[in-house]
Amino acid sequence: MRTDNGDIPQNQQVLIDDLRILLEKQIESANQGSIKDVEAMASQASLLVKAITEKGIFENPEFQNRRQQLQKLYEDLCLAIATQKAETAQNINLLHKGKKAAKAYHSNI
Repeated sequence: MRTDNGDIPQNQQVLIDDLRILLEKQIESANQGSIKDVEAMASQASLLVKAITEKGIFENPEFQNRRQQLQKLYEDLCLAIATQKAETAQNINLLHKGKKAAKAYHSNI
């Protein structure tokens, strides 16, 4: 999939770069606790993945490093989301305990 001058076609690089940038933004948003922002970017990421898949870009051995980089970013995103999920569950648990304590205190007054 090289052009006559031996370079990887520009449009393929742009798709991969756009996906990389989007995944990095999603990771940053997830680490900041902005899961709504992550979700908002998910549809755009899905469209990029679809375009990359339809063009068969990662079937080209020249893109294996880029594919591995994107896979690592995706794994980092999954980890960041899982961390936020665990933190949210912990906060909900603390709220329930506080609510029970307040209820017990109120009933003893």
